[in-house]
Amino acid sequence: MKNFKKYYIIPATPEEIYKALTTEITIRLWTGDLVEIDPQVGGEFSLWDGSINGKFLELEPDKMIVQEWYFEQDVPSIVTIKLHEHKKGTSFEVNHSNIPEEAYDEIVEGWDNEYVGSLIDFYTEE
Repeated sequence: MKNFKKYYIIPATPEEIYKALTTEITIRLWTGDLVEIDPQVGGEFSLWDGSINGKFLELEPDKMIVQEWYFEQDVPSIVTIKLHEHKKGTSFEVNHSNIPEEAYDEIVEGWDNEYVGSLIDFYTEE
């Protein structure tokens, strides 16, 4: 198992980013895809036509989201997203633990290009 941690700067407020990660209509806007989401502790979600599936473990509005991402493995893969105010918008800290070795490169590329990349593009193009 591998871990991934990275900071990104997104040109939007922490409140806007939190909403973009927990509100179905907003997620549909920045992903351009169908979404299923139940943004409460224990609630499940599915993004990018089922490419990412999981459940919410913790929610602290405008500050933190903790999710379990489903992979076929014994140890859960945990994603912690922390949002902090930054002079250029929001510092988006992602810490993704217990990533299966065979999925690591694809997951890291997904964070950079699809997940956070799409958020940055969405708020840059407004």
